[in-house]
Amino acid sequence: MAIIHLISDFIDDNNAIGDLFPHYWYEGRCPESGDLLRLPRTAKIEAIAFGLMRFLASDDRYSREGKMYGVLLVQLPSGEERVLKAFSGLLLGQSVVEGWVPPIPGRDEVVLQESLTLAQLEAIKQELIALKQLPERQQYENLCREFEQRLLQMNSHHRTNKQERQEKRQILCETLTKEALSVALEQLDRQSQLDGIERRQLKRQRDDALQPLQQSIAQANMRMRELKQQRKELSRQLQAQMHAAYSLTNFFGKSRSLQQLMPGGSPTGTGDCCAPKLLHYAATHNLKPLAMAEFWWGLPSINGDKIPGEFYAACAERCQPLMGFLLSGLSGKDAIAHNCFIEQSLPIIYEDQWLIAVNKPAGLLSVPGRYRDRIDSVLSRLRHQLPDGMEIFAVHRLDLETSGILLLARNRQTYAQLSRQFQQRLVSKVYEALLSGSVTIERGTIELPLWGDPQNRPSQQVDEQRGKPSMTHFRVMAREGNYTRVEFVPVTGRTHQIRVHAADSRGIGVPILGDRLYGCRTIANRLHLHARELSFLHPHLGEILHLVTQTPF
Repeated sequence: MAIIHLISDFIDDNNAIGDLFPHYWYEGRCPESGDLLRLPRTAKIEAIAFGLMRFLASDDRYSREGKMYGVLLVQLPSGEERVLKAFSGLLLGQSVVEGWVPPIPGRDEVVLQESLTLAQLEAIKQELIALKQLPERQQYENLCREFEQRLLQMNSHHRTNKQERQEKRQILCETLTKEALSVALEQLDRQSQLDGIERRQLKRQRDDALQPLQQSIAQANMRMRELKQQRKELSRQLQAQMHAAYSLTNFFGKSRSLQQLMPGGSPTGTGDCCAPKLLHYAATHNLKPLAMAEFWWGLPSINGDKIPGEFYAACAERCQPLMGFLLSGLSGKDAIAHNCFIEQSLPIIYEDQWLIAVNKPAGLLSVPGRYRDRIDSVLSRLRHQLPDGMEIFAVHRLDLETSGILLLARNRQTYAQLSRQFQQRLVSKVYEALLSGSVTIERGTIELPLWGDPQNRPSQQVDEQRGKPSMTHFRVMAREGNYTRVEFVPVTGRTHQIRVHAADSRGIGVPILGDRLYGCRTIANRLHLHARELSFLHPHLGEILHLVTQTPF
């Protein structure tokens, strides 16, 4: 099977996809000239990536492991466009797979040492697992719970005894005098002392039972620390050997080892990621890169920060530091062609001296994000596009994946007046969505408390204790095969409100097509959610402004 593929292997109609605005830029500065070099992720390369996702979805083997995949659109010397595809690390246990870009040269030089080190690391892993599952740990926890329960019961009994003694003291003080009172009170004090002795004996019994277990656990923990240090050192040694052997080539035809490119060291796996493999292959085979995309597929990542089917930027630790070198050699003409994307204007649907409304495309942020790969947005483009752009303020937000009407103010006074209308729920919003399944009920109202877990952003969930109230009215517009077209009218404006209300079983129970974050497994080229209508009182004209756009799906 060829490594350089036809575009038709991934998408049916090459001409039907317009490269409007890049959704992300792979970029880095040339080490020699200092010039900023950029490679876009466009709608076309994303469509090609969706084609690869459909291939992966057709074989259950690819869903059993989670990893990053990438596609690179390249131009042959003849001017024809072709596609390269790559995977990070190993695919189904193999580093070389027919039809995919091969590993970067140098891996074969350390393959023997790598296998020996991996065997040692596996042995360390198994010993760590055994030490973590040490029977004494469970015995210790069980005994702790048992003694804790006995102490609680004893304390409860002693509190009752104390209360009874206090009542007896009061009665004795009222009925006895002198020596008889003194003898009776001493007896009560003795009972109090006996309770204290009983508590101390139980705690001593607990300590005697737990001490040998604590010693075994402490020894196991010490051994685990030693093993982790061994593992760290083995990984460091293997990494140094691999980085000295791995050699990357850029579009100037210059080659450097990973050790030369990242002399301070880099994480394990650098050089095995999709982007370096794709760009190195293109540079060594006289292929000009046009656009690139990377996405996650298979099982979710271990720490939950990667969702199957979602696109991701170059990883900050492994890939981003290499971008400047890898892109070096792309001509200035290429950079100009790439930069022309950002000059294209946004579709403005209403504009006057006080405010402006645009039809935001899916995949574009409403406002700039915190990091470099999240700068491109409606607000940043308008500030670049309009003479008074620096005075513009976004009144509300739409999700990155949601298209539709976005309202912006052209001065602070208008911004404050419009924001007040949104806060007081005086703005009418209508959304249209295509749901990935059949909806049986015709219309209704969904009310669910939504909460965003800080450890799992941006995902929202229904939480009766911590959630904030949310309400959405909905009605079915049409049923289209296995899909249902639904109109949503949100009353509140919580993050991801419509997406959760559609997907959650306590709402409609059917996710929006393309909403992989909330459980849609159908491959789609976008989130099928559109902010179709917006009605509000114009703060200066004093009349209701009703804006409408056509749903693009």
